[in-house]
Amino acid sequence: MGSITWGPEIVEVYDQTYAAQSATPVLGPMVDLLAELARGGPVLEFAAGTGRVALPLAARGIAVHGIELSPHMAERMAAKPGAGAVPVTIGDMTSTRVLGIFRLVYLVANTIMNVTTQDDQLAVFGNAAAHLEPGGCFVVEVEVPQLRRVPPGETAWVFTLSPDHVGIETFDDTAAQIAWSHHWIEVEGRLVRHSAPYRYVWPSELDLMAKITGFRVRDRWAGWDRAPFTSASTSQVAVFAKLPQPPAPEEAPDLRG
Repeated sequence: MGSITWGPEIVEVYDQTYAAQSATPVLGPMVDLLAELARGGPVLEFAAGTGRVALPLAARGIAVHGIELSPHMAERMAAKPGAGAVPVTIGDMTSTRVLGIFRLVYLVANTIMNVTTQDDQLAVFGNAAAHLEPGGCFVVEVEVPQLRRVPPGETAWVFTLSPDHVGIETFDDTAAQIAWSHHWIEVEGRLVRHSAPYRYVWPSELDLMAKITGFRVRDRWAGWDRAPFTSASTSQVAVFAKLPQPPAPEEAPDLRG
């Protein structure tokens, strides 16, 4: 399946549907922590979307660049105030490269799961490492899989239930860790329905991907407020620091006469 791309039907309602995640009480701690980890920048956002995080981070005076797979999402960001300060490259975060070396790469809002194979999720980590200076950080915000929420004998649970948004998650292939997220969203009197697959990933699996690609686990919290991560946590903010490259081995002297 590869990486999931958001089309125009979702872009039209995206900002309205997720307005609560853009409110200052939610966004403030996120931007505070990213700015701290950036140490003045520059930074790179994978899956920059419509600029919910990139624009307020750039407003702090930090140089932000984005990679975004959906041109529709990038166009929506470009129309917003301050977007001129955030260049966006259209491409897949598994492989797209931008010029420069960064102090921070970040990927939020469960978007690592929009990459639907383990090999490609590993490639996301590898691409982050390729963009980072030694000691730089890769931050991943992602939910902890909620299989325990599903009643015995069932394959789905309702994760969002509000007057204008119903969300149902179905676990369709637990061997491949593939689930589907189904949404019914009312916006300005019309109903938008959207479904997409994703690959859920466990904390220990993220740690192994990090180790394979030259990172160490620096921190893991239950949220942007830095609450402790426990077995009861439903989400995580994981910080992976890029290890320094080992020195190249010296050539052995030529002892031939």
